[in-house]
Amino acid sequence: MADLMEKITSLAKRRGFIYPGSEIYGGIGGFYDYGPLGTELKYNIKNQWWKFMVRQRDNVVGLDAAIIMNPDVWKASGHVDHFTDPLVECKNCHLRFRADKVGKECSECGGEFTEAKNFNILVETYVGVVEGAKRKTYLRGEITQGVHVNFQNVLSSTRLKIPFGVAQIGKAFRNEITPGNFIYRMREFEQMELQYYIKPDEPEGQKWFSYWKEQRWNWYVSLGLNKQNMRFRDHAPQERAHYAQAATDIEYNAPFGWNEFEGIHHRGDWDLSQHSKFSGKDLSYFDEATKTRFTPWVIETSAGADRATLFFLLDAYFEDGKRVVLKLHPKLAPYKVAVFPLVANKTELVTKARSIFEQLRSLDIVTAWDDRGNIGKRYLAQDEVGTPWCVTIDYDTLTDDTVTVRDRDTTKQERINIGKLGEYFQHKLA
Repeated sequence: MADLMEKITSLAKRRGFIYPGSEIYGGIGGFYDYGPLGTELKYNIKNQWWKFMVRQRDNVVGLDAAIIMNPDVWKASGHVDHFTDPLVECKNCHLRFRADKVGKECSECGGEFTEAKNFNILVETYVGVVEGAKRKTYLRGEITQGVHVNFQNVLSSTRLKIPFGVAQIGKAFRNEITPGNFIYRMREFEQMELQYYIKPDEPEGQKWFSYWKEQRWNWYVSLGLNKQNMRFRDHAPQERAHYAQAATDIEYNAPFGWNEFEGIHHRGDWDLSQHSKFSGKDLSYFDEATKTRFTPWVIETSAGADRATLFFLLDAYFEDGKRVVLKLHPKLAPYKVAVFPLVANKTELVTKARSIFEQLRSLDIVTAWDDRGNIGKRYLAQDEVGTPWCVTIDYDTLTDDTVTVRDRDTTKQERINIGKLGEYFQHKLA
């Protein structure tokens, strides 16, 4: 299994999915850059999440809050006082580790550890232009709070009624003690979250907690993630935050063990009540139907976009002899189609292939062009980056207006009329 992680890391860099951050300067721990194909893949994951969570529902809206907020936000949320990890330091080599992730001695040199101390993982920054008068604040440690501090703004500017949700995708930052496992644990990462506001009623809480667990599981399965590699893990009472009434993780069986990549949390009224208390603003909700006022409860779904990207890559990786295939769901694949002229030195073939390439792109089908080497090598190259279909323009095309369409997963080929190509791929991608 560890070998699979090495293969994915190598493929990701070689084929332009993910690069080490600032690599020419020796890199920087916990930061990665997405290359051309990785940018497309991660965009597709976020886009599918947004369609599923926002566009297909009439009671969920979107938000894009600022990364830097008033520092009092983080005092109210408890992050300033409680957003900590236990840290130990090796007395010999002075490397630092999370105490809950190490054994009895240093894995680097075998040295003895210091006693564990709590380390706040919020990333500090300063705002202002005058040296010595700058105000300390933080890069957000999670995107959640940007939604809650805008609760009344969303209510007053929309026609939403409880239950309703506010969705957000955005960057968050944590000064992780020991980032690792490629893009699984980073210091800069991206989250996809829904804050779903409900009546403060126990049956309602149980209903919506169960509903969102099922919805989020089904979303991953619908995009091809093997459910045999997934599981729910409920948090034990001592694991949960003091305000949480229930919490569960969706975990994936990664090469480095079962690890969480999405959490579903019943947060009660903690967020709105805390921000009401610290800001002095009323963040309650008035129910016109019952003529009652209350502070809503929150059911949260919080997914890591980077972790999802990693697990979709791991799950899609397949070897068939010398052929390496990323069996990504077509909706996630960076390129949907690759277009090949049979040979690159025949003007008629290249011209025809170019017209088909432009035709598919005009239909908003992300299409690659490849005229390098022989057809067999081109197929293998596209298999390795997950392109579901390859279209070859050959000499028969010039006489009968048909092309060869080759399927990534089965390698089967069929002849399709050029005039029907757009409809053919749009149906496949629907």
